[in-house]
Amino acid sequence: MIVLLLVGVLVLAVGGCVCVVWASRGGPRWVRAVAAVTLGMGELVRASRRSRRGSGWGSNSGSSSD
Repeated sequence: MIVLLLVGVLVLAVGGCVCVVWASRGGPRWVRAVAAVTLGMGELVRASRRSRRGSGWGSNSGSSSD
């Protein structure tokens, strides 16, 4: 059951990436909408990781990427 869930998430992620590339080349309106949602979700994940970094989760003390 968990494998099906992970495969579903993977399919959604790959589909979103395809839509982002297609939208950058001038795809239809629904593709641009899916691309906007995909990019928005990416920003949310990035912001979530930044806020968790301060609490010690997933932080890398040797990294100076910021």
